[in-house]
Amino acid sequence: MARGGFAQWGNDLYTGRRSYPIIQKRRVWFSIVGLFSVASILVLVFQGLNLGIDFRGGSEFTVSGTSNTDQDIAIDTVAEVVPGHEPHVTQVGGDGVRVQVSQLDNDQTTALQNALGEAYGVETSEVTANFIGPTWGQSVSMRALWGTVAFVLAAAVFMAIYFRAWRMSVAAIVAMLLDVLVSAGVYAVIGWEVTPSTIIGFLTILGFSLYDKMVVFDKVRENSVALTEQTRSTYAERANLAVNQTLVRSINTSVVALLPVAGILFVGGFLLGAGTLKDISLSLFVGIAVGATSSIFLATPLDVALREGEPKIAAHTKKVMDLRAGLVAEGADESMLAAAASGSAQLVPGHHQGHTAQPKRRR
Repeated sequence: MARGGFAQWGNDLYTGRRSYPIIQKRRVWFSIVGLFSVASILVLVFQGLNLGIDFRGGSEFTVSGTSNTDQDIAIDTVAEVVPGHEPHVTQVGGDGVRVQVSQLDNDQTTALQNALGEAYGVETSEVTANFIGPTWGQSVSMRALWGTVAFVLAAAVFMAIYFRAWRMSVAAIVAMLLDVLVSAGVYAVIGWEVTPSTIIGFLTILGFSLYDKMVVFDKVRENSVALTEQTRSTYAERANLAVNQTLVRSINTSVVALLPVAGILFVGGFLLGAGTLKDISLSLFVGIAVGATSSIFLATPLDVALREGEPKIAAHTKKVMDLRAGLVAEGADESMLAAAASGSAQLVPGHHQGHTAQPKRRR
């Protein structure tokens, strides 16, 4: 799409001249989200996450100052010296190799240390051996868990106060947690090791996801000012307008965030083989993509589903639909009915609606 065409498309979405029935098809999105959620749970239960050495414990060897960083050398050496121990090998910088295996005894550690030095053509003193216990990883996991719980509770309270609607808060929190669930499921399918960097990436996902949903919900709140004082559109229709109005912003923000993360993932994960870059960039890439999608297709539709259960909103929706049915019976112009159904009838094109600008009817 040309630059001018994209700008015009975004302007049409904002003014309501063009509208996609996202809220109206919420049952479809709920079904898709449910499918992905169940699939993620099944993958996590039956396949599980590939926990790194920081969580399961083991022995770690670092070869420094080598001119050859071929990872196959380490894999073959481990298979020859300590068969049965599947290694995890990563490149460290430009002249180092890190080898992680399950826990070895003292004799096995010495033998593998000497063999790695010989295989990579360096002195044995250039090969360091360390034992890493699982306690540190478990401590990080527990702190991350408690930090997540505190973050979710604080976010829920803040949104409930800010939007003066606990249903918006519930919708955002549910969508945000499902973002992490689906991201973890994707991570389990790919099979990359879960490291502390991965946990940091998952926690970062929560912040991005919450920010994106706050922007959409703020527009929903603006569009629903004095909702029950008019009879041209329902809450669902005004929420649908808000989603369409923020669609371009969501796309632009996500693309801008994904491009550098994709670069880090490609360079760090596939060219350099840098474990830390690979671990955090994959979790960020998947989480940002899922979070942006859920803001459009899950959070706001879920908010509408919850709000339509309120007696006041339900009564207003029924009133609008009854009046619209009466207009159909009287043979009203189809374009006017379509405009009302899209949620655009309450705005004059180009007119900004907010707390200080009440919705205006067309003359």
